[in-house]
Amino acid sequence: MPCVISSPSTDSGKTTLSLLLSCWAFSKGIKIQTFKVGPDYLDQQQLSSIGQPICRNLDIFLSGEEWVQESFLKHSLKYEFSLIEGAMGLFDGLGSTTYSSTANISKLLNAPIIFIVNARGQVASLLATIRGFRDFDSELSIVGIIFNNVNSDRHKKLIKEVFKNEDIEILGFLPSDPKINLNKANLGLISPLDDGKKIDVEYFANFAERNLDVFSLIKFLKSPQKKIFNSVSFEDFKIDKSKPIAIAEDKIFHFQYPETKEFLNEIGIPLISWSIYDDEEIPNEASSLIIPGGFPEKYADHISNSKKSLNSLRKFRKNGFIYAECGGMMILGDVIKDENGNNHKMSGILPFRSEKSKLSVGYRYIKGLKDTPIIKQKQLTRGHEFHYWEIENNLSEFDLRKAKHQKKLLSPWKIRSWETEYKNEGYFDEKLHASWIHLHLPSSPEVAKNFIDVTQISFSKDS
Repeated sequence: MPCVISSPSTDSGKTTLSLLLSCWAFSKGIKIQTFKVGPDYLDQQQLSSIGQPICRNLDIFLSGEEWVQESFLKHSLKYEFSLIEGAMGLFDGLGSTTYSSTANISKLLNAPIIFIVNARGQVASLLATIRGFRDFDSELSIVGIIFNNVNSDRHKKLIKEVFKNEDIEILGFLPSDPKINLNKANLGLISPLDDGKKIDVEYFANFAERNLDVFSLIKFLKSPQKKIFNSVSFEDFKIDKSKPIAIAEDKIFHFQYPETKEFLNEIGIPLISWSIYDDEEIPNEASSLIIPGGFPEKYADHISNSKKSLNSLRKFRKNGFIYAECGGMMILGDVIKDENGNNHKMSGILPFRSEKSKLSVGYRYIKGLKDTPIIKQKQLTRGHEFHYWEIENNLSEFDLRKAKHQKKLLSPWKIRSWETEYKNEGYFDEKLHASWIHLHLPSSPEVAKNFIDVTQISFSKDS
């Protein structure tokens, strides 16, 4: 069974270790199927960028245990080797619980754990850390450990001495090296799609071979034995192939799970790529539009000057269905104020401006307020938020005609975190859904059906 790469806390080196192993395997002609615990897009994109199979997210909160198990088996069985990169610390899950944590995934999949620990300034304390994590939950199996930031032979020798009587395999010592440091920004790693520093696969592979016991590690990356499992399947839909869906996908908008496009392809919906960055018009044949999350605040000036794209978006609003998540919603507003305080005109479809605020992050419980294109009244689903920007309604700045039209817009749902009360969120009408919330459509069959149904409607053009 492939291992889970975990650690005591975030920023311990999990992604770096996962990339080192993937690059080393790539250099040897070995394919590794990688997985990422949690809703993360950025680590997943890094692991997908080096010539290995697309990294898959495993998220119990968003997708449920059955989906996680089936997706894991479906994709890991395609290759001889697999690995799972954990999230945060081993036991950190929903709120103060271990639900949906890396430990939860490890137990669900019966996968052993390789621990990576930041050893800077520590020797004997490392043993206390490992024993504490190992003894916290006897159902988990920590089979190996790698020490990060070990920069001298003496440090390495002392750590070996401390662990000489422990029944745990030391699988490597990673020295500090700026060439394997990953660039970061507000939301975490910088995406390789967003002008991020590209991974030097050859350097990472050589670094791994010098500092890791790769031939001992590889035995912990064996994919599971082939077994019977229930393939993830979708009900039959009556699809009109003359109604393609356009998807914004470029260096601005790329926060989307690969399963979404695979799901839409599997049920027979034609998909068309649309780039705002390249100032493209929405293809005429598209009947629906998906604008996923991304970094519109970083490219606000560029978007504001993408006149063909914005005009096309305003025109599309009259006779097509728009689904927008997080950053995708921001360009539907009137203005984005960037970090320097400059205002950049957006499409003006929705009556708000966006500006930077405090971080809003976490899983969300969702309950439908009314029957909408995406969720029905009292229907339940789950999602997550991750953004620094906030929106401020500015309906007074719109002319009377537009104001009358905008009054039709309501919140599709109310949301709460594990510790807060419900609050209304988002915008909808019969041709639009816009929200801060990211959904995982393929593992949410009721919401997915709502979405598919609305994409098959022919809307009459507004005056």
